[in-house]
Amino acid sequence: MAGGSSGPAVDPEARITLNFHPDRPAGGVPILVALVRDGAYHSQFVTGTSNGGLTARPGGDRWHWESRIFGGAYDEAAAHERPVYGALNFRRQVVGAAPRFGSSHFRLRAGAVARATFCYPDSAAEPADFGVAAGMSLIVLAEADEQDALNDYIEAHVHGGVDLARDVEALVLDACYRGTPVEAAARRLPCPVEWHPGYRLTVAGLRRHADYRGPEYVELGARIARDGLVDPRAIGDAARTGRYELQDLKMVWHTLARFGAPEGAGTAYSAAGASGGQTPGASTPSA
Repeated sequence: MAGGSSGPAVDPEARITLNFHPDRPAGGVPILVALVRDGAYHSQFVTGTSNGGLTARPGGDRWHWESRIFGGAYDEAAAHERPVYGALNFRRQVVGAAPRFGSSHFRLRAGAVARATFCYPDSAAEPADFGVAAGMSLIVLAEADEQDALNDYIEAHVHGGVDLARDVEALVLDACYRGTPVEAAARRLPCPVEWHPGYRLTVAGLRRHADYRGPEYVELGARIARDGLVDPRAIGDAARTGRYELQDLKMVWHTLARFGAPEGAGTAYSAAGASGGQTPGASTPSA
């Protein structure tokens, strides 16, 4: 892939983030409990779970996309040897580079960039443009593209595994998880815990965007709202009941992520803000 990459080197301050929902199960246990147990962040080929498509299996779409992108290098690889997916946070967003895939994120240490490959757009779109740390023309493409705000991330493929103690700079959680079992589990991880102000959208605000993913998902969001607000915790609580289709709840999340982002979600990362300098409720819910 390096031979097909060009452009300036990646800014040494840029980080790869792995966005995910921290209150969902993985292998029958809460995902953070599984992460504490394993000490590593695994790809969909290992976990069988995803906040995107579910095609990471031999012969599946994800398998074919990786075969194409990496020239067959992983065709015979064991599941745990395959790359972990994230995104390059070149915009330094407090919510991570690809909130489409979750409200919270692991922010990897700088060294992960050097062993990652990148593409734009997402590998599901069969991209023709790639990058590595030494040659990154993808930022210009992403900034010039008029994609939906949930789709304009630069996909990252971290090779060589993600060990939580070695590779993670911080776990950044949505403020709605303060004082919950999610925070308690997160505190057991071998990495610092930080916070961003949180995604929130009133039911009235949700209904104003019924054309985004569809009115049926807006009404689902209204049903699961807590005290007239939809936040990641409300969606996670609904997911764990087993009463709702996860793909439907994903559409609710997309609407919340697109229109209920916290102040600073699209601006430069602030160490003070992300580490908890703002208290929950510091930003006003979108109305």
